[in-house]
Amino acid sequence: MHAEISFIGLFLQASLLVKLVMILLLGMSIYSWTLIFSRSRMLGSAMQSLKQFETRFWSGHDLSRLYKETAARSERIVGGEKIFYTGFKEFSRLHRIPGRNVESVTEGAHRSMRVTLSRELDELEAGLPALATIGSISPYIGLFGTVWGIMNSFIALGEVQQATLAMVAPGIAEALIATAMGLFAAIPAVMAFNKFSTQVAKLESAYINLMEEFTAILHRQSMNESE
Repeated sequence: MHAEISFIGLFLQASLLVKLVMILLLGMSIYSWTLIFSRSRMLGSAMQSLKQFETRFWSGHDLSRLYKETAARSERIVGGEKIFYTGFKEFSRLHRIPGRNVESVTEGAHRSMRVTLSRELDELEAGLPALATIGSISPYIGLFGTVWGIMNSFIALGEVQQATLAMVAPGIAEALIATAMGLFAAIPAVMAFNKFSTQVAKLESAYINLMEEFTAILHRQSMNESE
């Protein structure tokens, strides 16, 4: 009796289509948790990296010195530090052009930082569409398996003369497991998507603020040097 009501027992007794639904939902759940762990580590690291760089940026260090320190490990920098690096690099390049215009130099550095910002956000948002998809479709996939399983149970029930609860219960139970698995896959995915979306929005706002403040600093520096 215990084998019949266990998860493994019900899975083995399920129809082929319900088994495929369960396997699909299990795969989606595993993929979802893989994304959750990887995105959590990445976003946490991005937030920590931003705080560390902002501390250095606003500590009063010379920007040229900060740029040299950043350039020494340019292959490993991310987030706000990378935005600063690309902006200052473009600013330095344009600043050496004869007959330069202050506005064009500043605007060029700003455009360079905008491109880096876009790339950084693309990296931060990677995997979020997959979480949203899993969170939205998993319950429906599970419900499909449930409906199919219950339908088969009632079809089998109609083929016997005397129906009992013991005859239909295993079929209904195996069908309901599909719904449970759909919810098991969907709920963590939705919660993680909402959390990560909020974190990405906070990072985007912080990156934009840093970019605009740095652009203003570069503009003031160019104005002072042109006088």
